[in-house]
Order: sequence, then structure tokens, then C-alpha cells
Amino acid sequence: MSHIQAQEAAEGVGSLIPQRPPERGIRRQMLREFWFYFSANKGAVAGLVVFALVVATAILAPLIAPHDPVAQNRSALLLPPVFQTGGSWSYPLGTDAVGRDILSRLLFGAQYSLFIGTFVVILAVSTGIVIGLVAGYFRGWVDTVIMRVMDVILAFPSLLLALVLVAILGPGLVNAMIAIALVLQPHFVRLTRASVMAEKEREYVTAARVVGAGPIRLMFKTILPNCLGPLIVQATLSFSNAILDAAALGFLGLGAQPPTPEWGTMLAEAREFVLRAWWVVTFPGLAILVTVLAINLVGDGLRDALDPKLRRS
Repeated sequence: MSHIQAQEAAEGVGSLIPQRPPERGIRRQMLREFWFYFSANKGAVAGLVVFALVVATAILAPLIAPHDPVAQNRSALLLPPVFQTGGSWSYPLGTDAVGRDILSRLLFGAQYSLFIGTFVVILAVSTGIVIGLVAGYFRGWVDTVIMRVMDVILAFPSLLLALVLVAILGPGLVNAMIAIALVLQPHFVRLTRASVMAEKEREYVTAARVVGAGPIRLMFKTILPNCLGPLIVQATLSFSNAILDAAALGFLGLGAQPPTPEWGTMLAEAREFVLRAWWVVTFPGLAILVTVLAINLVGDGLRDALDPKLRRS
């Protein structure tokens, strides 16, 4: 056989071997499939748009805020919104009891709320996944001890436990975030443990173990990527819970301290003006309501897009 014939034969054999699709194409297809199921939930799309607007206002707050959020104007105390008699365009949403602009404080408060949610979720997810992997993979007495501790934490109402932890650590935004993360952590531990127990005995894990993969590689490289769906959904819901709990702690005086423009702290400062200056309480409350609702709607959409059972239905 000549050299040319041998080359043609090799090319013919190569064409019979199934070609592996490019990785970029697979990712693109997965993203398209994810968006198809996510966009089928119209509430989730609306929540995503609202949440994107909240993120944009938080990022652009230094540029679009009309005033310094902590600057006081003693000549404009409890000024009503612009659409009410006595309002001024200089303060579109009015001022509080010491003359600070409500709109500016709301815009900068979005920064604090998003930072709180991000910090709490990262801390709770990272520690919860590690603890859950250890409990689900090694089982035995390690699993028993870990899960009993998690059961004790879950036995307390979340806000009450956060109050106790902040009372121990001391009032302040950082301590409040740590306390909220510790309260939310058991949910991620239980989810990770259940997913690891379901995946641990599957064929692909056994094959990886046979070829010499150690426990660390099996836990983090082989099993964990297949457990991320429910963890992502839970992280989204925990994000909104973190914002709510931080606002509650701020309202009780144990979270962010004045004059920090955090939404819960703004509500705490406005308690005595509920009847004669409704805007001081209403606008921070609406900001919390809209943000938390948007995040929860996004969480529902993520559940629809990531849960195979819901896809088949």
C-alpha cells in the first residue's frame, strides 16, 4: 500500500470515530437550556430585572445620590416628599428627623444590604459545604456529632439565636453578619450531606476511587460539582434571609450602628415618627420588601431551571 493510500485509510478510520463536541459549544448549549427554563417563569425574570436595578443603584450610588447620606440639614427637618405639600425637589423623598436626605440614604443602603447578603452567603456556603462534605463522606461518629450540633442550632428560632450571638460578640455590622452566617450554615450542611450520601455510591464515584482518587479529590472534584443545584437555590434564598435578619438586628439596635445608612437602622431611627412622618418609615420598608421579594422570585426561577424533576414536568 502506498503512502497516499495509507493516509486516506487512516483519515477514513478517523472519520468513523465519534468526535467530541467542543467544550465551548457544550457550555453555550447548557446556558441556552438554563435560560429557557428560567425564562419560562415570568416572575423570576421580573425579579431578576428588579434585582439588577438594585445592584445598579448600589454601584452608582456615589454618582446618582443627590446628597451625602450622613450630611445633616437643620433647616430641613422631616421635610415631606416632593409630591406632598411642603416638599422640595432638593429632597425628592423627604428628609429624616435630623435633615438627612432619605433618597441618598436608600441608595447607599442598597450597598450595605447587598454586601451583607454576599458576605453572609459566602461564609455560610463555604463553611457549610466543607462540614457537609465531611459528614456525608466519612459518616460514622463524625457524621453523628456534626448533625447533632446542626440540629441544636436549628432548634432555635433563627432571629433569636442571632440575637444571642450578637449579644455575646457585641453590637455591630460585622458581628451581626457573622451571627447570621452561623444561623444559616446548618441548611447548607444538611443539603450537602444529603447530596453527598446520594452521590457517593454512584458508578462514577466508584470508578474515580478505583483509579486512585483520594478522599479530598473525591469530595471536592468528583462529588461536589454534582451537588451544586440545590445549594445554589438555597444560597439565593439565604441571601434574602440575610438581608431580612440584618435589617431586624439593625432595627433592634444590634446591627449596623447610626449614622450608617442601613435600611434596618433607618427604620429603628424612625420609630417615633411613624404617625407624623410616614415617609421616614415607609421608604426603607419598601426597599427591604422589594429587594427580598425580587431575590425570592429569582430563587424560584433557579429552582425551576436547575431541578431535573421540575424540568421533566
